[in-house]
Amino acid sequence: QLQASGGGLVQPGGSLGLSCAASGFTFDDYTIGWFRQAPGKEREGVSCIGSSGGSTYYADSVKGRFTVSIDNAKNTVYLQMNSLKPEDTAVYYCAATPLRIHIAVVDLYDYWGQGTLVTVSS
Repeated sequence: QLQASGGGLVQPGGSLGLSCAASGFTFDDYTIGWFRQAPGKEREGVSCIGSSGGSTYYADSVKGRFTVSIDNAKNTVYLQMNSLKPEDTAVYYCAATPLRIHIAVVDLYDYWGQGTLVTVSS
């Protein structure tokens, strides 16, 4: 089971950190992805990271602003979001796949957690 947390309301230009905790399994040999779904839009991939932490992927829309990291000891993946924009407003989800991939594509991820809402507004 995956659980994303850390969402909230933040002003444009602000920062927010999300966490994705796993229970019942470890992140070993999984790729963990972050996705988001804005109102009226399809779910899109934001970032992903391999269990070793050595490989990461970022969508162009967040590159340079978001940073994904993993703490295997805590079985938790993080998404640090800086320089937030109103268009970053969405429900953010984390998901896992046993595939060793370097891309966040919805159909490639098998295990999904409940999302956490991020609202960027003044």
